[in-house]
Amino acid sequence: MMAIESPCILVCSIDMVTGYCFGCGRTREEIGAWLDMTPETRRAVMAALPARLETVERKPRRETRRTRMARERGAV
Repeated sequence: MMAIESPCILVCSIDMVTGYCFGCGRTREEIGAWLDMTPETRRAVMAALPARLETVERKPRRETRRTRMARERGAV
């Protein structure tokens, strides 16, 4: 079975102002439908997440997978 990439960092709490998860930036609907989405749809959602996370009131308390990968590549 093939693993499905997910932006989840186990900080599962929704910002009531934006409707985005504080940890990953997805909406409740996107989180619930994630496994049923096509790879193309998941990639489109993941591309929007960095901008969404900039709009949430509170930032995640731990390093996200995206930040860690960027750091390991030397981009941060």
